[in-house]
Amino acid sequence: MNIDLLTIGKTDSPEVAALVAEYARRINFYCRFTVTMLPDVKRTRNLAPRQQCVLEGEALLRQVAPGDCLTLLDERGAEYRSVELAGWLQKRMLGGTRRLVLAVGGPYGFSDAVYARADARLSLSKLTFSHQIVRVLLAEQLYRAFTILNNEPYHHE
Repeated sequence: MNIDLLTIGKTDSPEVAALVAEYARRINFYCRFTVTMLPDVKRTRNLAPRQQCVLEGEALLRQVAPGDCLTLLDERGAEYRSVELAGWLQKRMLGGTRRLVLAVGGPYGFSDAVYARADARLSLSKLTFSHQIVRVLLAEQLYRAFTILNNEPYHHE
């Protein structure tokens, strides 16, 4: 299975980019993992938040193929403990998912079209995080999930 972390907006912090790159390097030991950063929508000053969501959603959906499993990082998504997330990931792998797309939306979330296309929603916490921190947290949790699935000594209960 291939995993693609699809985000709206670039990472401004070199420290955040370095952490995501380090976890990406580790995850690539288990599967092909890529991070795709879509550019921010330009000229949003005169747009309503929903209009911005629609434009971001169109850009995001252009990156998703019909057979992909699109999972949204969403505050109303399912919350898992790390071991449960590993099980969720394993279920996707054993179920024949070829490409898992984990999408992080823009500042106003996702459009209705993106929600309609989504196969699943995942929440990292009830807390709100910046988009940059979400990238690091998700990459670390994916790495942790793979070490759990492979009985490696990274995770401790």
